[in-house]
Amino acid sequence: MSPSANVDLEKQTPMMRQYLKIKAEHPNQLLLYRMGDFYELFFDDAKKAAKLLDISLTARGKSGGNAIPMAGVPYHAIEGYLAKLVQLGESAAICEQIGDPATSKGPVERKVVRIITPGTLTDEALLPERQDSLLAAVYQEQQHFGYATLDLSSGRFVVNELESEEALEAELQRTNPAELLYNEDFQASHVLQRYQGKRRRPLWEFELSSARKQLNQQFGTKDLQGFGVEELTLALSAAGCLINYIKDTQRTALPHIRAIIAEPQSDFVILDAATRRNLELTVNLSGSESNTLASVLDKTTTAMGSRLLKRWLHQPLTDRSRINHRLDAVDDLIQNQQIPLFHAPLRNIGDMERILARVALRSARPRDIARLRLALEMLPEIQSLLSLQNSILIKRLSDAIGEFPELVSLLQNAVIENPPVLIRDGGVIAPGYSAELDQWRDLAEGATGYLSELENRERESTGISTLKVGYNRVHGYFIEVSRAQSDLVPAHYQRRQTLKNMERYIIPELKEHEDKVLSSQGKALALEKQLWEQLFDKLLPHIGTLQACAYALAELDVLVNFAERAESLNYQRPHLSDNIGIDIQQGRHPVVEKVTSEPFIANPTQLSPQRRMLVVTGPNMGGKSTYMRQTALIVLMAHIGCFIPAEHATIGPIDRIFTRIGASDDLASGRSTFMVEMTETANILHNASNNSLVLMDEIGRGTSTYDGLSLAWAAADYLANKLNSLTLFATHYFELTQMPESNPNVANVHLDAIEHGDSIAFMHSVEEGPASRSYGLQVAALAGVPAKVINNAKAKLHQLESSSSSNQSLPMEPSQPSLLQESQVEQALAQLDPDNLTPKQAHQLLYQLKSLL
Repeated sequence: MSPSANVDLEKQTPMMRQYLKIKAEHPNQLLLYRMGDFYELFFDDAKKAAKLLDISLTARGKSGGNAIPMAGVPYHAIEGYLAKLVQLGESAAICEQIGDPATSKGPVERKVVRIITPGTLTDEALLPERQDSLLAAVYQEQQHFGYATLDLSSGRFVVNELESEEALEAELQRTNPAELLYNEDFQASHVLQRYQGKRRRPLWEFELSSARKQLNQQFGTKDLQGFGVEELTLALSAAGCLINYIKDTQRTALPHIRAIIAEPQSDFVILDAATRRNLELTVNLSGSESNTLASVLDKTTTAMGSRLLKRWLHQPLTDRSRINHRLDAVDDLIQNQQIPLFHAPLRNIGDMERILARVALRSARPRDIARLRLALEMLPEIQSLLSLQNSILIKRLSDAIGEFPELVSLLQNAVIENPPVLIRDGGVIAPGYSAELDQWRDLAEGATGYLSELENRERESTGISTLKVGYNRVHGYFIEVSRAQSDLVPAHYQRRQTLKNMERYIIPELKEHEDKVLSSQGKALALEKQLWEQLFDKLLPHIGTLQACAYALAELDVLVNFAERAESLNYQRPHLSDNIGIDIQQGRHPVVEKVTSEPFIANPTQLSPQRRMLVVTGPNMGGKSTYMRQTALIVLMAHIGCFIPAEHATIGPIDRIFTRIGASDDLASGRSTFMVEMTETANILHNASNNSLVLMDEIGRGTSTYDGLSLAWAAADYLANKLNSLTLFATHYFELTQMPESNPNVANVHLDAIEHGDSIAFMHSVEEGPASRSYGLQVAALAGVPAKVINNAKAKLHQLESSSSSNQSLPMEPSQPSLLQESQVEQALAQLDPDNLTPKQAHQLLYQLKSLL
């Protein structure tokens, strides 16, 4: 049964009444109800948790004549179970005892102290270390969207507005939120389908005036003008819902959320969802993180540096001044040859960003504070290294990092060198920090010497050789005597416990000492917890500057990483130009180069206003897709401020990168491979500009030859003549290689291959001009297609090539013959022996050749 309004509370036990009242306030979360050393779940929550967590389902008491389902997990193992729940998209309300069992009549007072949801995690054990974990909110009005994301573990709060479903899809894929809030009348629900942790929220939570009020209250401001978001009304509506949700789940102040950042799309090179997938920036096409651009570039020392690098990969900059500042910094680090010296201090910095969030939420543990102390102790060493650098960005980072000698001194004096995991049992605050605490500790710890003295004295006075003075948490202090010598026990000994071979006693003197020690231990622990909370009070005023320091350290980590990658992988600095075009000399694919055992063949790419499109031909497996992707990846790497795998590159302004490479069925949406291909093509043709880099691979292959060829030709012609985009257009339709004849801005290049009898060798080098043939049968043979099939295909190919050209080709323009027709004329001429022709035969041959043309 489920706890609901029809449960008669009066017939329940006092504890179950308390549970049901709390559960009624949290109907959508699993309620983890603290009972002693366990968190218990009841009713439907217990059934659901038992299934999700693979734990035992038992029963407790009865309700309405039926046993109450119950399941529980140990309190010390709760983080592992919470991690599993949030990975499954579930939310949990943590209900703790807040009353004192000693003074409580009936059930100890309890309340929900926090709500754990996939997007509101801050606990170290629950978070993916090197990935952002974002809570997002989206608000729709007509075909426009407001979008807000918050990383509670760092306090980074970002908003923007999107003009189409395609833009929203790309933004969702970029941010990949762990939890997503959306308004109840949201129309584009198909865009949200693949995301777990979706939460439908009432419209009033997106109300604009309420959102402004909530945000101003959070930031302590009168208006939002200073953040540059005042006019972003849709984004503010989303942000208002998000901040309301965070306050409801955390139930505490959020001092580390100090600002809201607008990230207009114009600040970044726009990548649509298909492009992000195809370029395999942080996730490959199989869904894993191996063999991605991030797997090659990310050798950062800190987890927060790794997360920042991945954000940069998905947000290439358009501002060439900012890009050059990053490139200057990388250059500076390489020239000063001090890259290895940064690794040790950065390693000791740890994940300062997330530790600060836990400090702000007052949930930091003793070892978090110890790690924060170590991080702050590293700053002077890092500053001394930065003082040797000259770039503008490095100097800015140095200013933001700063030094915090007063906080270092505070933390060194307050917390012991290697504190325990939890504050619960004390032993965290260092000796000398509080005179009062030291006094109580001295009293409690003096017990050992006193007990030893008492034991010796009692042995002598009683003559009992087996007498021992001991202690346990259940029975307190006692004098233990063996059963054989119990007849020697004095009359003033009071029996406390009888064991199999022992008797335990207490005497007034020992009881008095016990009371004093237990009292001092309790007072010491209470004072230590009070000093611990006061330590947070002392740290909180510095949260803003410490967050700026952490972000600057993450950025330094990424730049040092870029410098190391450039040296290790022979990357060179790109040159950013104001002139449209891309000139890459000896470019290499950063991922393929790293994973292949063979030497990588470097290739050039030249695009300019006079050469805007390259029609790329060559055999399957010849390297067309690799060549195209490497061009896009080199351009993208240049725009994040990273050195590139090329001898040299000059890159002009780029506003978008589009890729249409490969396709698969989207069966869930009822779309075939060809439909997906055409949808992606339509998106490119609608949105590309003359500053866009467009990669098109095998357009039209999902339909009949004539349809596909016609579509490929029309798409290429539109890109070349109407949009003037910088385009790499790979195709097996050799008819497209005729485009340069009618458009001087189009050029042919091909991936070279050499034929040896029936086999083929791929050279992987890019050469000017069209390929001579596609080598389809040779590639099929390499793939293991049976020889009989290959031979039948050869025969059929010969038949097709020999048949009437009027039934084989589709001229692209009235006066323009296809390559297939030309090959038949060439074939006829190759078989000709002029010396053996009579005048009449020669005359007939001329008519035959004319008919072929």
